Amino acid sequence: MVPPLEPSPAIPFHAFKLMGQQLLDVILRRHLEKFSCSVEMGTELRSFEQCDEGVTAILAKNGISETFDTKWIIGADGAKSVVRKQLGLTFLGETRDDVRIVTGDIRLTGVGLDREHWHLFGNFNERGLSLRATDEIAEDGWQFYLYGRELDLTKIAESEELVFETIASLIPTEITFKKVVWMNDFRANIRMVNQFSKGRVFVAGGMDVHSPTGAQGLNSGVQDAFNLGWKLALVHKGLADKCLLETYSVERLPVISEMLDMTTSILDKATTSGDLSAGRSSILYHMLGINCRFSTIVLDEFVTSVERKPINAYGVLGEGHLEAGDRAPDAPNMLQMGGAELNTTTLFGLYKPWYHTMLVFTPSLADATSIWDALEAYDKSIVRSAVVLPSSASVASVASPDLVLVDREGYAYSAYLVEAGQTKVFVIRPDGVIGAIVHGTEGVKKYFSKIFLDA
Repeated sequence: MVPPLEPSPAIPFHAFKLMGQQLLDVILRRHLEKFSCSVEMGTELRSFEQCDEGVTAILAKNGISETFDTKWIIGADGAKSVVRKQLGLTFLGETRDDVRIVTGDIRLTGVGLDREHWHLFGNFNERGLSLRATDEIAEDGWQFYLYGRELDLTKIAESEELVFETIASLIPTEITFKKVVWMNDFRANIRMVNQFSKGRVFVAGGMDVHSPTGAQGLNSGVQDAFNLGWKLALVHKGLADKCLLETYSVERLPVISEMLDMTTSILDKATTSGDLSAGRSSILYHMLGINCRFSTIVLDEFVTSVERKPINAYGVLGEGHLEAGDRAPDAPNMLQMGGAELNTTTLFGLYKPWYHTMLVFTPSLADATSIWDALEAYDKSIVRSAVVLPSSASVASVASPDLVLVDREGYAYSAYLVEAGQTKVFVIRPDGVIGAIVHGTEGVKKYFSKIFLDA
């Protein structure tokens, strides 16, 4: 279904994971519990009003109305969002009546039907079936898609027996059915909002609807939330100006717009060819080329404005070019100096969602001294740093306030395109995006002046 992508030191997580909502929901709730947070079930947002100081929401909890005052609201309430509608955001686009799908989870067994592969039967235009094994349902669980103009999908979606009959007619082997766990009739809508916020109220995830052929929905929603989350945290704590929040729409709208174009193109190719797998690419599915090089708050002193190209938010997945606004690559087997024992780590192990991470690539520790001094002005809880030395560097003794790493196998210097003898500073944002690539202290100050108050 998707062209394979081999792992590399810079891209260790190369394969995407298909996961049902019921399992993902459990994972997310358990993670929230670590921060003493919980999801309140049976609670509905009816309306809200905002002012300069905060937002007042009217909730219905188990049928009882209550008022809740808060500083901010983030509406992650999907394509039928109450928040989006009350903010008056446009939701322009089209509804594709020519594309209907019945999807759901089902329990069945089939002679010779292995669970190692994703199975496609029939034709996308006429009558077809997609079956993907999923142990989340049961040992005999499958996710299914039924599609094609020759099928009465509206009628099929109302009857478990018709689902059984249709699937049996499409699979050339003996099938034993147990039950349909759930199913839904899907019609292709291609729409998106015109902006992601107004005042103290934001929308995230589900603020676009698109063809399921791209499998981008959940991932794009998580990216929305991560992009907003670190910025909102800084503003809420009084560490950044509210204008930082305006970059949420600036950085995410081009990505969502391009995603709609790409998933619609795949849908069009599938309807033209009858092949559901037509037009798919690893760039789209893995989403590793997504960038915000065009953002007003990223800084790259190694790329001039003349060299900057038109917005290409999905980018090109490759390890031969790196700019501010790109996803920060990984590097394994980094030797950590200065402790009682020599430990190894990865660059991904350094990055966390609650602070910026500065990587200072220098030929020697002495070359990093002036940058260390400049970093003293920043709170360690929001900015941390590491000096990255080449394998040839002499590090007999380490006495520095920073983390010192030796790139023994050259993975970091290769992934970050740093040449021998060069000093190059990378600022990695809390969301894993390269915020800045600069020569030294002045570049660091210039980048943070757009992020922090009084920087």
